[in-house]
Amino acid sequence: MTNSNASLLMCPPAYFDVQYVINPWMEGNIGKVVRSRARKQWDALVRILSDRSEVRIVDPIAGQPDMCFAANAGLKLENLFVPSLFRVPQRVPEVPVYTEWIRAQGIEVRDIPDDCTFEGEGDALFQPGRDILWAGYGVRSSLASHKFLTEFFRCPVYSLRLVDERFYHLDTCFVPLPQDRVMVYPAAFDRRSRDLIREHFEPSRRIEVGDGDAQRFCCNAVRVGNTLVANHVSDALRRKLEDWDLEVVTTDLSEFILAGGAAKCLCMLLDQDAVVPLSERKAVESPISSERLELTGHLLDSGLLNRAMDAVTAAGGSFRVEQFRAGLRHDQTSLCRLRASAPDRGALNRVLKELQGHGAVVVASTKEASRQAAPADGVAPEGFYSTTIYPTDVYIGGRWIRAEKQRMDAVLVIDGGAGSVRCELLRNLRAGDAVVCGVEGIAVHTPETARTEEAFAFMSAGVSSERRVERVVEELALEMKRIRSRGGRLVVVAGPVVIHTGGGQYLAEMIRNGYVQALLTGNALPTHDIELNMFGTSLGVDMKRGTGVPLGHQYHLRAINRIRAAGSIAAAVEQGLVTGGVMYECIRRGVEFVAVGSIRDDGPLPETMMDLCRGQAACAGAIEGADMILMLSSMLHSIGVGNMTPSGVRLICVDINPAVVTKLADRGSVESTGIVTDVGLFLNLLAHYLSEDADDEKYEAAVAAKRLRTQPAPE
Repeated sequence: MTNSNASLLMCPPAYFDVQYVINPWMEGNIGKVVRSRARKQWDALVRILSDRSEVRIVDPIAGQPDMCFAANAGLKLENLFVPSLFRVPQRVPEVPVYTEWIRAQGIEVRDIPDDCTFEGEGDALFQPGRDILWAGYGVRSSLASHKFLTEFFRCPVYSLRLVDERFYHLDTCFVPLPQDRVMVYPAAFDRRSRDLIREHFEPSRRIEVGDGDAQRFCCNAVRVGNTLVANHVSDALRRKLEDWDLEVVTTDLSEFILAGGAAKCLCMLLDQDAVVPLSERKAVESPISSERLELTGHLLDSGLLNRAMDAVTAAGGSFRVEQFRAGLRHDQTSLCRLRASAPDRGALNRVLKELQGHGAVVVASTKEASRQAAPADGVAPEGFYSTTIYPTDVYIGGRWIRAEKQRMDAVLVIDGGAGSVRCELLRNLRAGDAVVCGVEGIAVHTPETARTEEAFAFMSAGVSSERRVERVVEELALEMKRIRSRGGRLVVVAGPVVIHTGGGQYLAEMIRNGYVQALLTGNALPTHDIELNMFGTSLGVDMKRGTGVPLGHQYHLRAINRIRAAGSIAAAVEQGLVTGGVMYECIRRGVEFVAVGSIRDDGPLPETMMDLCRGQAACAGAIEGADMILMLSSMLHSIGVGNMTPSGVRLICVDINPAVVTKLADRGSVESTGIVTDVGLFLNLLAHYLSEDADDEKYEAAVAAKRLRTQPAPE
């Protein structure tokens, strides 16, 4: 039954054991291998394979318990062998032994640069009868190594990212089969890789195995001709494989599973089912792209380095740290240079965009930022760069230029050649505008989070209903007093719940006392504020008794009607129709207010803007120069304003619903603070601390004492 065209390389398990943990299967199994049983299982596998192929043997060496897993030694096609570059140091000494054996057969050896990792046939599998290579990365092998595999073997390499540590090599979850078929465990891969597999293999040519089969290493199967040899195959899976005219043979390899390997791990294929000889193939260009990046700042204690690395892998990329220099003291910054890679340029651009959000700069960014003309009014060219809330520099004309009017979800437009750069909304683009595209020549400056607990910081970012509200409001009141004393700008974004919960009188008091420079709202808050002043109700509820009144549902409409008859809120104040409340104080104190409506609004009030674009522009203008924005129970307006607010502006979001404050925090600002409480009670407490008789000196002294206590002792 020997198939003369098939040849395998194996290594006896003379020293096999679990002596360390380099994959999840090894955990708890140190010293548990029964070597005599392992040898019997290996011998049984060799007998099965010898009946169908030629089995060659490499002699093991002492001290290398995993050397029996020959598949990981390298990858061979015809007269070319590429040896492994192990990520784990425990297995490195195996490689020279296998390489020496290969060279003794007269086979050419080509090395991948040692700044990559590559774990041989464990992570690289040729498709039988097709000159393509499936290659895994993400756990052991690096994506960058795939570029060299493309060059060496002159064939397309399809990169598949592994995301489950249990399935650390491609050969544990992916079996390429004849007639362009595959057996695969989809859960081991990220979404992009699953889509790639399903795109290549239509359902009739793809078997997706479940957890039970996968965890018993059904996919770690060695194929010889039309025979598939594995540790385990369920009856249902066996029937599917036999329908493909495959002979399925199972043999117990449970001892080797203790170390995370089975049939395929124990065999390296010396012969592949190639179509075009290697010598006759033309060069193939790899789609894999990479860039060198630089991160600076307090990378370790702020967690910035971990977040940046997670961003690379989450986007389907991989990275290699090339240089790291830590600050010598807590007040000194660190530097990290790393190489980020992705399966193609588009994916790399997404990785770079994500990393730039963490302050990374492309090292080669002495390149000018790419620019393309807007093809039409309100339309950006494909590949435009989309901004974040953080200060952004663009490299133009040999110098870095800071973008003006920073906001998120905008494009960068270069004005006057290389004179200036501004953030512009898509709808405001004009045909021919020079729009920055790609990610090169762009530097994003992200603020650092608090690095230690000893330094006093006003309302450190976060969302919690457990935080003592009184303490937070006390700090907020002190900061608001400081803003007022220096002539700063405080903007309030508020919804109708402020009026419904009885907080309107306290917001009006804040406006009267000069703590509010602009009010951003919708149609509802002014309506119910005026209803309350005219009728004593808010949405038909008597605010003194807390009960509904007869025909109360009409009162907000009557209030709107009276204002519309007067011509405006300001006119109603002048005519004595409105004598108090939030809007009254805005008119009397000259406080700017912007009301932007929605499709649910009644009336609306004359000042309510129903043109969305006009309303957005008005809100953006109102927050210019703001030092703080206080957001009170208005989810949509709060998130909308948050998206147009640049970094550096303190955002305080108050809502009884934790999901609302979390949504604002999710916009990415480390400067947003969420307070989960009733907004009426919050405003009552805030008004108390803002009152003239609040003990500022006592609180200032407490803050100063805390700051003094937490300063480091002099060296």
